[in-house]
Amino acid sequence: MYKWLERRIDPFADFDPAEMPPDSVSAFTWHYLKPVRFWLGVALALSIGGGIIESGIYILVGWFVDLMTNYQPQEIADQYGGMLIAAGIVVLVLRPIIFFCHEAILSIILAPQTVALIRWRAHLYTLRHALGYFQADFAGRLANRILQAGHAIRDIAVMMLECVVYVGVFAVTALVMFARISVWLMLPMALWIVFFVILMWFFLPRAKERSLAVADARSVLSGRIVDSYTNILTVKLFARGEHEQSAVRRAMESVIQTSQYLVRLIVSVDGILLIMNSALLVATAAFSFVLWGRGLMTPGEGAAGLALVLRILAMSGWVMYTMRSIFDQIGMIQESMHTIAKPHALIDHNEAVELSVNQGLIEFKDVSFDYGLNRDVIHQLNLTVRPGEKVGLVGRSGAGKSTIVSLLLRLHDIEKGRILIDGQDIATVTQDSLRRQIAVVTQDTSLLHRSVRDNIAYGRPDASDAEIIRAARMAHAETFISELEDHMGRKAYDARVGERGVKLSGGQRQRIAIARVILKNAPILVLDEATSALDSEIEVAIQDALETLMAGKTVIAIAHRLSTIAALDRLIVLDAGEIAEEGTHAELLERCGIYAKLWQHQSGGFLGV
Repeated sequence: MYKWLERRIDPFADFDPAEMPPDSVSAFTWHYLKPVRFWLGVALALSIGGGIIESGIYILVGWFVDLMTNYQPQEIADQYGGMLIAAGIVVLVLRPIIFFCHEAILSIILAPQTVALIRWRAHLYTLRHALGYFQADFAGRLANRILQAGHAIRDIAVMMLECVVYVGVFAVTALVMFARISVWLMLPMALWIVFFVILMWFFLPRAKERSLAVADARSVLSGRIVDSYTNILTVKLFARGEHEQSAVRRAMESVIQTSQYLVRLIVSVDGILLIMNSALLVATAAFSFVLWGRGLMTPGEGAAGLALVLRILAMSGWVMYTMRSIFDQIGMIQESMHTIAKPHALIDHNEAVELSVNQGLIEFKDVSFDYGLNRDVIHQLNLTVRPGEKVGLVGRSGAGKSTIVSLLLRLHDIEKGRILIDGQDIATVTQDSLRRQIAVVTQDTSLLHRSVRDNIAYGRPDASDAEIIRAARMAHAETFISELEDHMGRKAYDARVGERGVKLSGGQRQRIAIARVILKNAPILVLDEATSALDSEIEVAIQDALETLMAGKTVIAIAHRLSTIAALDRLIVLDAGEIAEEGTHAELLERCGIYAKLWQHQSGGFLGV
């Protein structure tokens, strides 16, 4: 049975991962609860049914007291035996079934699966954001927002079902019972409900505002801590531990202050509620005594009424506590919503097709791009890289070399012009198919915190162990890989490399990255300072491997050390986002232009010779 219940919700069911979540709390919450709305409806019905039975028990107790007061046992058995048996069946059978089913739905069907469903869908939507989205925030904070959204949305749904609906049923039952006896007996309960609604009307918006302030302060604190841990090497190298402590302390003080501001409101409202509860109890008892004295109420009705009031008063504190928890969750949902519910900056065209690369011809036609700075970083660039041609991009820092590569990979959309691969506009093909056809080795190589094998095979997950080992051998990485062992005792290709590959040296990470590109074997190859982290001996060996890798491929290489790209077919010299010079190494030296000056500096000219 439990297995059947656990399979009622599929967290990984098909959905549109590109659909942007709404940017209001209620709509955002419903967006993620909508797939489980059937089971929420069932849980709501069971919650109402359970509330009716529970409140009915108090009325049943009052009726039973009146029977014992007015009848002999045999008379009760003869006249009301059937009704008592029916009541017993409701209490012994129906009540446990309803509460068991309610708990099973909340705890087995909704609890784990709903959290997983929300996190999965939020993660897939977030994963489709452009690179700039991730560069503008902390990875740890983004992950935390996705994780907390799942729990917060689920908790709000469960709290509303368990508390608000349940208490509402009790209050309505008490009103109906009191109204049937006397309007005067109903009056204290009706007034209490009115004042309770007014109290909630006053409390909830202020609690929402202050809860959001607490959530924002917590977010700042989390960001400070994550920033310190992420950059711990820089903190230690510059001896800035005390500065980081001060920054975290200020953020923590802000959390304390905003929390205290919220707690003041909560304590004040709790005090008012305590007075209201006491007044309701005394008023109900007084009216019950008067009505009983005048023969307008039986002892059983009085006992049932007072028991209902006591139950409602006990639950009113539960409601207040739950409402505080709900607004804590709303604060978390608002945090997550502000992070997740943003439009994707880069989206595939509605009719996007798979990119097909047969030759590897690359064309930039009148391309302009400015990063939104209102000044062109790339200005009307016209560049053609012929199939199989090896082209080097040269220029001073900020000339636009890396930007050209980013635009080719469509990590940003261009403002003007077109970029074509084998005649296909990259804006009209799917991003995944585009990037599958391009292999990249960057200067800042980061690896996933997985095994060496997984990192090398990342571009070709179906690769065999023999192919992975061959790629590592070509990248001259096999020797150090064979000596690796992580803290769990996993060795060689099974060893984990740590977050971003921190357990490896820069040169080792670079060789893993080169092995990954060798294994991917894409028709277009981009080398962005591919050998900058290697020592001279390894670099010479790697250059041989890269020459083998580049054979038959279209290559774009970026290097500040001009000696590493001097032998390429053609060099493009960029200046302020435009092509200033182009030609072979020898041709550019003869022109005595920008390239010749850069070459002179790197070959000794900056020493004054």
